[in-house]
Parts: sequence; structure tokens; C-alpha cells
Amino acid sequence: MTVEALIFDVDGTLADTEEAHRLAFNLAFERHRLGWTWTRAEYRRLLSVTGGKERITSYIQSLPVSTALRQHLMARVPEIHADKTEFYSAAVRQGGVPLRDGVARLLEEALAAGCRLAIATTTTAVNVDALLQSAFGTRGLEMFAVIACGDQVPAKKPAPDIYRLVLATLGMGADRAVAFEDSPNGLRAAVGAGLWTVVTPTFWTAGGDFSAAGLVLPHLGDLQHPLPAEPGTALGTHAWLSLGELQQLACPPRMPNAVDLLYEGRFA
Repeated sequence: MTVEALIFDVDGTLADTEEAHRLAFNLAFERHRLGWTWTRAEYRRLLSVTGGKERITSYIQSLPVSTALRQHLMARVPEIHADKTEFYSAAVRQGGVPLRDGVARLLEEALAAGCRLAIATTTTAVNVDALLQSAFGTRGLEMFAVIACGDQVPAKKPAPDIYRLVLATLGMGADRAVAFEDSPNGLRAAVGAGLWTVVTPTFWTAGGDFSAAGLVLPHLGDLQHPLPAEPGTALGTHAWLSLGELQQLACPPRMPNAVDLLYEGRFA
């Protein structure tokens, strides 16, 4: 079996977007005169909740306020999140969120080899569009055969729904695709859909449980940004994850069994 599709998460995986998201949340809170400020430490804890609206909701539920005020704040979540998205998209379009090391290289390598690309994310379509346009210009959206966002499925990560949607749209089984994630919730979603998964943690997700991953690397690497201690630790060919080595790791050659050898005339 060969790898025919690469499926990428967005936030933290294609780009380390979380600081831009945090600042955008704080700008939205300021616009709405809420008096909230999410520090880096607090936002790191809040990332255990997937989805921006869900993150705001979880925060409101933790506040020591009256039931009436809580209900009032809950009703404002959609407009707060809409403003946050506006601030975030503007930051991305201004080039404030570059792709992570090795991402552009691997995407181009995969396309050149005829491998299909897909996105499975909990973020909004607006955010995805902003990042791809900033990184690749007008061809950004065209590079991906499928772009699936969180609001398209009943349950967000760690549920596997978004990955199952991508696989169904691609028309292939999980054994023909590889997922790329950065967080424990994303890994659980991908593995839950049966996908072999590469994890590249960030500051925001480091220290999580990635024991179910097929491969864990600090980033994907490239000639300008080689992976430390590679080749030789996790990789055997280059100091970056190439499509060829990914193929070997995700779909290793099957060792012949006794029946195979018998039919080949080599079993006594």
C-alpha cells in the first residue's frame, strides 16, 4: 500500500498560529469591553478545548459571575468570536504567521509526486483561506483537494469526525493517507479515524501524550532548517522528513509469510 494523500491540521501544524489567535482573542475582548486578558500560560491551558467559540464558552463557564450575567455573556459568544476572526485574519494577511519549517517543502514535494493534499481543522474557513493566501498566494486553495473545517461535522476534535469526512470526500481508506498534527486532541482524532500520524508539537502542545503517533518530530525540517540529531535518531535518510521516507515509515514493506514463500516456490 502507498501513501496517496497527506492530511494536515492547520493551527500549530501548518503554522504556529496560536500566539496570533491569543492576541486576536484579547483584541476582541477589548473591543467588547469585557476586561479579559488571556496570558500565554492561561491560553495554553485553554487549548485543551478545541474550537474558538467553544474556548470562549468554557472560559465564561469558569468565571465567578451570576447566572444572569453568564447567560448574557454566552449569548454574545458568536459576535465576540466573529470579531476575533476579523483580527486574526488581518494579522495573517499581513504576513504575521509564517508556515512552520519544512511545511512548504513537503507540500510541494507531495504535489510533484502526484500525492493529494487535504486539510482537517477545527478552525474556520476564513482563517484557512487567510493562511493559504498569505503563504501561497492565489494558488493556496487550489493546492488542496479537500478542505474540511470544524463546523462541517457534529463533533470537533478529539472526535474523529473531521478526518472521517476528509477520507470520505477523498474516496479512500485510512490506510492510504497520513495525518499531520501538533496536539494530543488532534492526534486522538486522527488515530480515531485509523490514520498513521506525524506529530510536530509546539510550545503550546509540548509535553502532551503523543504515544499513539507514528512519528514525533520537532518540525518537518528542510535544508535551511535541518532537524537536530537527524538522520540517525528518527529518520534514516535526511535531516528532514521527505515524502520517500514518510512512505517507508507509514507503509513499510510487508514481510513475506510462509504462504507467500510457498507460492513463490521458495518454501520447503
